[in-house]
Amino acid sequence: MEKVRAKKHLGQHFLKDLGIAEKIASSVTGHGGVRKVLEIGPGMGVLTDFLLQVDWELYLVDIDKESIAYLHQKYPQLGDKIIDADFLKFDFGKIIDGKYIVAGNFPYNISSQIFFKVLEQRNNVTEVVCMLQKEVAQRIASPHGNKDYGILSVLLQAYYDIEYLFTVPPTVFDPPPKVNSGVIRLKRNETITLDCNEKLFFRVVKQGFSTRRKTLRNALKSMGLTEEMKSDPILDKRAEQLDVPAFISLTNKLEMSWKE
Repeated sequence: MEKVRAKKHLGQHFLKDLGIAEKIASSVTGHGGVRKVLEIGPGMGVLTDFLLQVDWELYLVDIDKESIAYLHQKYPQLGDKIIDADFLKFDFGKIIDGKYIVAGNFPYNISSQIFFKVLEQRNNVTEVVCMLQKEVAQRIASPHGNKDYGILSVLLQAYYDIEYLFTVPPTVFDPPPKVNSGVIRLKRNETITLDCNEKLFFRVVKQGFSTRRKTLRNALKSMGLTEEMKSDPILDKRAEQLDVPAFISLTNKLEMSWKE
């Protein structure tokens, strides 16, 4: 089988270090007793080989036609579990019944979008183990009060317990990226729904970080703050100073202030 060419427009950097591939695969725990694993962007199957050594029910999804052809040749036993699709647009409920785990070496250029899709599917995605650009990985795992802390940190930490596992140098990829990579693990927590209007919570978090150097009083101005709300001391803070419970509290205060 001919090797698959890494394509720049797809953000592909193929992992070639077997030790790291094994370490990523062994970081998948089967949280909540889930056995179905969906690998995003398997490329030539370096990570897939190690995932297949465990009795996961494995699904592969790739947007690269060349990879899909290669994977069908390499893993004929997976058959229609090799999915030729764009992860961001595909409805996995059509193929995967119930809860599943997401794993993979995520393409750098869409890693944030992958996480927004995971958030949409949060009641089905019980665990995520992935490698992505180190600074994005750090941001997702970052605690509040840290300059790395941002929109994805808050939204993902509301529903997942997150660990930064290890850093990976550029030299283990073909072609090597210009930055370090990081591997993180997310495990779905007990929160089914937040103790607030979730749609509004998402809006408040995104708006709060839209001008992250400003206080929340300035950042949330466009949301129509009432006079009473404007004097609330929570608005003296910047978005990065608020943890998930504080954002939930702020969401509830906003909603109450509009009703009064």
